[in-house]
Amino acid sequence: MSVRFEDLEVGLDLPSSSRLVTREDVKAYADASGDRNPLHQDDEVARAAGFPRVVAHGMYTMGTLTSWLVDWLGDPAALLRLKVHFRAPVFVDESIECGGRVRSLDPRSRTAVLEVWVRVERDGADVWPIRKSEAEVRLD
Repeated sequence: MSVRFEDLEVGLDLPSSSRLVTREDVKAYADASGDRNPLHQDDEVARAAGFPRVVAHGMYTMGTLTSWLVDWLGDPAALLRLKVHFRAPVFVDESIECGGRVRSLDPRSRTAVLEVWVRVERDGADVWPIRKSEAEVRLD
C-alpha cells in the first residue's frame, strides 16, 4: 500500500493488522538479536518468573509494529521516527493487533504524527503491550 499526504486527516484511524506470535518467530528473533534469555525460550523459566509461558521480546513486538507501519506507508524511508512505550508482555500463541490514528498533520513539511499501538485480547479484556506511542512520517 502507498499512502499520500492528501489521503490523511486528523483523527483518521489507520487500517489495523493482526499477527499470531509463534514460538518459531520468537526463537528466530532471539537468534537474530543474540538475546537468548531463557524467559524467551523456556516455558518453565517463564512460569517460574510468574508468566504463563514464553514471553516475546519487547523489541519483537516493536518490530512487528514497525513492519505493519512500513507496509501501510509503502516506503520504509517515509518513517522518520518511532517512539514507543512498552506497557505489557506478549506471550507466545497470542495474536497481536497493530494500529494507529493520525494525530497531527503539517502541510509545509508533508509530515504526520501518528498515535500507534499494539493490542492483544487476553482473558476477555484488551491489553496494550504498546500504547501512548507515536510515529512521525513524511509522505509525498
